[in-house]
Amino acid sequence: MQASQRHRSSGMSSGLYYQPVREVEAYCLPQFRAIDHQLHSNDGSQGTHFLAQNSYERYCTLESSAKGNYAVYTSPSTVSFSPNGSPMSQQDSQSCPADQLHSPDNTCGSSISGSCITDEVNDFKHKLKELETVMMGPDCNFLDSYGCTFQNGTSNTSPAMDSWRQILEAISNRDLNHILILCAKAVSDNDMLMAQWLMDELRQMVSVTGEPIQRLGAYMLEGLVARLASSGSNIYQSLKCKEPASAELLSYMHILYEVCPYFKFGYMSANGAIAEAMKDENRVHIIDFQIAQGSQWLTLIQAFAARPGGPPHIRITGIDDSMSAYARGGGLSIVGKRLSNFAKSFKVPFEFHAAAMSGCQVQLRNLGVRSGEALAVNFAFMLHHMPDESVSTQNHRDRILRLVKSLSPKVVTLVEQESNTNTAAFYPRFLETLNYYTAMFESINVTLPRQSKKRINVEQHCLAREVVNIIACEGPDRVERHELLGKWRSRFKMAGFTPYPLSSLVNATIKTLLENYCDKYRLEERDEALYLGWMNRDLVASCAWK
Repeated sequence: MQASQRHRSSGMSSGLYYQPVREVEAYCLPQFRAIDHQLHSNDGSQGTHFLAQNSYERYCTLESSAKGNYAVYTSPSTVSFSPNGSPMSQQDSQSCPADQLHSPDNTCGSSISGSCITDEVNDFKHKLKELETVMMGPDCNFLDSYGCTFQNGTSNTSPAMDSWRQILEAISNRDLNHILILCAKAVSDNDMLMAQWLMDELRQMVSVTGEPIQRLGAYMLEGLVARLASSGSNIYQSLKCKEPASAELLSYMHILYEVCPYFKFGYMSANGAIAEAMKDENRVHIIDFQIAQGSQWLTLIQAFAARPGGPPHIRITGIDDSMSAYARGGGLSIVGKRLSNFAKSFKVPFEFHAAAMSGCQVQLRNLGVRSGEALAVNFAFMLHHMPDESVSTQNHRDRILRLVKSLSPKVVTLVEQESNTNTAAFYPRFLETLNYYTAMFESINVTLPRQSKKRINVEQHCLAREVVNIIACEGPDRVERHELLGKWRSRFKMAGFTPYPLSSLVNATIKTLLENYCDKYRLEERDEALYLGWMNRDLVASCAWK
């Protein structure tokens, strides 16, 4: 989630079902492709295959592949196409020449054949059916076996059999949330046959035009596929997601900014803390560690213009990264010109200093600090992109905080997603991501309808890549590394900071802002910080330090 910043950023239906996408090609930009997937037909036999349908389904997800000599598991969200655009059978796809399999125009699918994995899975399912018959008897339904006994009269209480019951019951009930968790557990346990089987079931349930869990499930499934496709540094390269045109990406970011209050909340709370700290200062220097479009500062410039006694002289140092530059369609000069013109229109003395680099590269010399200026530093939705001690011996996350503290700022603002994905192992990280983004997708659902092209594009381009990165990637390639506010608090205190209480006036203003949104959003003030959440889940935390 990263709205203008590297993107960043009603209840679920109990009956999960397919929602066909009509003219889906129009919804998908280059990094997503429309695909036809024929659902498995029910052969009427007992056992592991349930709720099959004879129909075609279209949906779009990210494309996964792998580089080098690593094996690639066939993505559950992709189906091979022939040159004329018609779906190819598994056998047809295996007849493609080897050079086609690795060519940029590959229409033959992944380099592992359907028979290599699918046959094993089918054999696996067949053995499960045999196991059911042997253990339960030919007339006993596996899913009803809670009340079933063996032929010798003893009850089946085996933990392994209980586990199978849970899996098959989840599939029978189309419990997408549960099946995602079971699949992640299989991936975590390196149980490839189980993982592939559950992915096969999941691909029949996800849809980018479905309920929130179905839409999120499409991207989480893609993350699982990408994780299986490779390991370490190869995973990130396997996510072949081309960016939309910069103007389109900026448009999607703006839509997300408008339909959800998370980013407005973050910017408003940070601006309020800065305005409060600088109310008596004549010269103000703001360092923004990821300035993006610079939109956050328009309202603050306007507020300073209305200050009794006249506005201060404002200088903003904007730190950039390649993603922000791409979304803008140009360098920081665009931001500087926009802010300068805006300040001039309000007769506010203004300077802009550009620092075109990622936050990890920042050194003291890049910040342009001058004596006689009151300093404010803004970290909005960006510190979680900096690697810490678990990734790099340089630990840029703590290094930057110590650097900022050495500048003796009057106020430092922090806005971050309230999620725990930094050092968590894969499986608990998956559970946290599922919980967090379910709330996010549900909140989008109340504003943008399921069939909305805008919603599809917003979720694909602004949220899906984050989800896949968190699930599929490790080491330096995993750039989405969120921490809970408690951990951020420890880092700030270790760097020598003390809390700066947020203004009650700002808090009241944010509460008024939320009146324009769904009543399921909630605002809570605790431990000298503000939390914005959706129902019972905290999603964004904001606080200030000095």
